[in-house]
Amino acid sequence: MATLAPDLHVLAGDNDFFRHFGGSSADLCGRNLFELLHPSAPSVLREHFSRLHDGRRTRFTERVVGYRSRGGVFSGKLTGTAIQGRSDRLSAIVVLVKPDDERADDERADDELTPHCGKLLSPLEARILEGVATGASTVQMAAKLYLSRQGVEYHVGSMLRKMKAPNRAALVARAYAAGMLTVGTWPTRVLPDFVK
Repeated sequence: MATLAPDLHVLAGDNDFFRHFGGSSADLCGRNLFELLHPSAPSVLREHFSRLHDGRRTRFTERVVGYRSRGGVFSGKLTGTAIQGRSDRLSAIVVLVKPDDERADDERADDELTPHCGKLLSPLEARILEGVATGASTVQMAAKLYLSRQGVEYHVGSMLRKMKAPNRAALVARAYAAGMLTVGTWPTRVLPDFVK
């Protein structure tokens, strides 16, 4: 959790917020929130923050991709809540960031030792996601990547779980929304920021 000034500069945060973004209080306080997020985030978030600022809304939740230290990235949910001052003007915004790779302690297995890796996809998964995004069939991707059909399906299933998507169309939509896929080019490609 962090407190932002109305101009979206970080005023203060808790240890979890600094840990998520891989910096200290000295590193992150004073920086604009958009500096900590993937460039795909501002267009959608600016509208949400504008509504908080104008009083048209008091809260929102949006999926974002954030930067960690050493070039890593993570996806998750950002919830913004307006804090009104005495004059009913926006005095601050509280943001809560919940990465997808962080679960409640009781959900973690005792023997689970998963590093917090910012790179979401393996190079093979990236190529399969590009195939799914272009509409290639499982058989076409299997032939192109020298895999079995079951191998392609295994990797698609893995990405569906990682991205919390119910089907291939939702997988591609979430990948675009997270800024993982190039925009304005065909065939689309997974950006290197997201590949291990």
